Amino acid sequence: MDYNFKAIENKWQQQWIKDKTYKVDIDKDRPKFYVLDMFPYPSGAGLHVGHPLGYIASDIYSRFKRLNGFNVLHPMGYDAYGLPAEQYAIQTGQHPAITTEKNLNRYREQLDKIGFCYDWDREIKTCDPSYYHWTQWAFIQMFNSYYCNQAKKARPIAELIQAFNASGTQGLDIAQTEQLEFTSAQWKAKSDKQQQEILLNYRLAYLADTMVNWCPALGTVLANDEVKEGISVRGGHPVEQKVMRQWLLRVSAYAQRLLDGLDSVDWTESLTEIQRNWIGRSEGAEMIFKVKNSDVEMKVFTTRADTVFGVTFMVLAPESELVDALTTSEQRDEVDAYIFETNKKTERERQAEVKKVSGVFSGSYAINPLSGEEIPVWIGDYVLAGYGTGAIMAVPGHDSRDFAFARHFNLPILQVVLPEGEEATDPATWNDSKDSKAGTMINSGFLNGLNVPEAIAKTKEYIREKQVGDVQINYRLRDAIFSRQRYWGEPFPVYYKDGMPQMISEDDLPLTLPEVDKFLPTEKGEPPLGRAKNWVYKDAYPLELNTMPGFAGSSAYYLRYMDPQNDKALVGKEANEYWQDVDLYIGGTEHATGHLIYSRFWNKFLYDRGYVVKDEPYKKLINQGMIQGRSNFVYRINGSNRFVSYNLRDQYETTALHVDVNIVHNDVLDIDAFRKWNPEYKDAEFILEDQSEDNDGGKYICGWAIEKMSKSMFNVVNPDDIIEEYGADTLRLYEMFLGPLEQSKPWNTNGIDGVHKFLRKTWHLFFDQQNVLNVSNEKASKDELKVLHKTIKKITDDIERFSFNTCVSAFMICVNELNELSCNKREILEPLTVLLAPFAPHLGEELWRNLGKTTTVCDAQWPVFEAKHLVESTFTYPVSFNGKMRFKLEMPVDATREAIEEAVKNHDSAQKWLDGKTMRKIIIVPNKIINVVVG
Repeated sequence: MDYNFKAIENKWQQQWIKDKTYKVDIDKDRPKFYVLDMFPYPSGAGLHVGHPLGYIASDIYSRFKRLNGFNVLHPMGYDAYGLPAEQYAIQTGQHPAITTEKNLNRYREQLDKIGFCYDWDREIKTCDPSYYHWTQWAFIQMFNSYYCNQAKKARPIAELIQAFNASGTQGLDIAQTEQLEFTSAQWKAKSDKQQQEILLNYRLAYLADTMVNWCPALGTVLANDEVKEGISVRGGHPVEQKVMRQWLLRVSAYAQRLLDGLDSVDWTESLTEIQRNWIGRSEGAEMIFKVKNSDVEMKVFTTRADTVFGVTFMVLAPESELVDALTTSEQRDEVDAYIFETNKKTERERQAEVKKVSGVFSGSYAINPLSGEEIPVWIGDYVLAGYGTGAIMAVPGHDSRDFAFARHFNLPILQVVLPEGEEATDPATWNDSKDSKAGTMINSGFLNGLNVPEAIAKTKEYIREKQVGDVQINYRLRDAIFSRQRYWGEPFPVYYKDGMPQMISEDDLPLTLPEVDKFLPTEKGEPPLGRAKNWVYKDAYPLELNTMPGFAGSSAYYLRYMDPQNDKALVGKEANEYWQDVDLYIGGTEHATGHLIYSRFWNKFLYDRGYVVKDEPYKKLINQGMIQGRSNFVYRINGSNRFVSYNLRDQYETTALHVDVNIVHNDVLDIDAFRKWNPEYKDAEFILEDQSEDNDGGKYICGWAIEKMSKSMFNVVNPDDIIEEYGADTLRLYEMFLGPLEQSKPWNTNGIDGVHKFLRKTWHLFFDQQNVLNVSNEKASKDELKVLHKTIKKITDDIERFSFNTCVSAFMICVNELNELSCNKREILEPLTVLLAPFAPHLGEELWRNLGKTTTVCDAQWPVFEAKHLVESTFTYPVSFNGKMRFKLEMPVDATREAIEEAVKNHDSAQKWLDGKTMRKIIIVPNKIINVVVG
């Protein structure tokens, strides 16, 4: 009987559940370690082999830390709300809760088959009211908070109301949407509704009119990552930019703290740089440009105030409020047409289109506050309303995008005399090109002889002196749009009284989703919740019709895992003080901005208000790479139903067609399976390779390519199929063996057989040919101990470096060397079992119990590396004669010079190479080389 992986894996998966092997509780006698996988969204398609990559890595590390004495929290749950489930519900009429539950069960079944050490008692689902109770609660806390810039933290809104009553806005430095100033008397004179409107200007969760990605066909606002080239990723529908009344979270108030926090976490430099760029801190000056023949003033933010003398035109963002005021009647039609087209693009797409130039003249002119020159005001989609002031002063001689715009519309390009120490940029050298309308040299005079920092500082001082601006810090980070016009999402805990939002009582949480007859907007264009009957609070007040976005449920899920059964708090004090934060977070790079920014913001807010104990949620974060698909192709002879093998295809005119990789083995097509795969090919004929005259023995060889794993390319590999054929432990090891964790790599089933053979070899170290345990209690030899401790050191070091692929290689080398030594010693095999258990837990558990252990291998102790076993007692010298190596000589490492010389002289091969000559000199470099000089 051989290694029966099916029986072993099924046995231990059931036993782990029965014994609650992976259940974890607070244990103050052991140090904690919290390992987290990024929240998966379970689709109807289930897992493919690319999905478990990060989960396997985190599982190995979790088991490793447990074996090293840590109390490990390793939970799993599901991000269960989302547009795909809602769209399916719209198409089929089936409630999204039903399809979501089906998908969740499918995911759970697949995850269990792979043997993860999740504590399923802590499982959470964002669509569970007991979970989104706390999302709604957090929203209420944000609504009832503001951000104090002086204290650098969120504070209760009640404190702000007290300050308004005492002295109005005087002396306050707080985050706000719009700069407001009023006295105590003015505040008190306002009605309750007016006061509530003013407070929305300061709340961390607030209502405002904002530009959104609106998809009419889907009837909802979409996030930037749900839109590509003006089309919805889901369904391929047109998306337009539209101003709507939305809930927002004041993430921008935390911009500097989000930036500073990156210095305290152990993330890769590339990841932190992505976050820094997303937050986008820039220091500069805000200047005021008056508009000619108008009372309108344009505020412009610039990081290079010293280039103001090179401004030749201004550009407004298409969505700027100033567009309407500055557009003249002569330019109205052209401007309206341009804005209509711009509304089809997302801000992200506009930023990415660096080579596409578009714009339109407003008809108005601004006045340069320092030179007094008239400057034409244009509208261009490369300027964004949310960054700075939504208007820029264009300096085409020093900015590539301004230069491209100027050249495209034949606008002046002026070169500023550069301050000392500044190198000319590419645009500056374009001044003399034939495309430039003007080549005037502008010398600002007072900047002569200054370096760049000095020039900027002096210009800022001059701007202040002239009272045309001030120094300012800007951030690219925008407040998060928090409304979605969907059904399948967390309901807002909001009702409306006199048109103003109010929070429902915390005692009434959770506010659960109502039933609706359809999952579509109402005939009036209201979100689907508008179809609910009696969707009111206290039988009187209408409830919010929007639902929260997907990131609402995923922003604080890591906290809920710490204390998932607590019905009194998001996370209890004892649980939070013990688990504190995530020690290791593993997930995909697609979350490098949105999710990580929002969850860090959410955590910092809760920290400010005293609900959690750590300011940053994730200590160490690793982005695993993507497993790409290995596609296969067949070659159809044009105009026929005949297929020619890969190496013969050049003899015919063919078309390459994707074929299901699951009917291809080592690039050889299963012809019978191919005929059954698609009715169109049931009568297909094949021209094979290596075919005899009797048409026997031929093969159809497929072509291949590395592509994204996708159903449309028929290259999706189901982990269930791999587990059925090779076992879960083989799948786990093979995914790690494919390459470094952080790198993307192609899936290639061709190599999986070697990993499976390794596990069988490991099995046979313990069992004889009759499958009887054959483990000796004899003392291990020196060579056996050397193999073991070399492996202990390598595996320990590599796990700590997350170099799991090299661990698998080290295991293979170890097992091969032990086989060569015919090792079956308990002293060696027992620690080897513990080393292997995190990678192949089913096999590890089976071997451990066969060794006579009565408790799980998870509670064993990680083997201790002993360096003494790697210290060599002998050294094999290469012995050279006149510089040419002739034979090798093994000697004790502490052998004396005389002993080495004597051994060389008496060696059987020495006489052959002397050939009657005299041994004149023996040169010895201890434990390195021996060279005999003859002559």
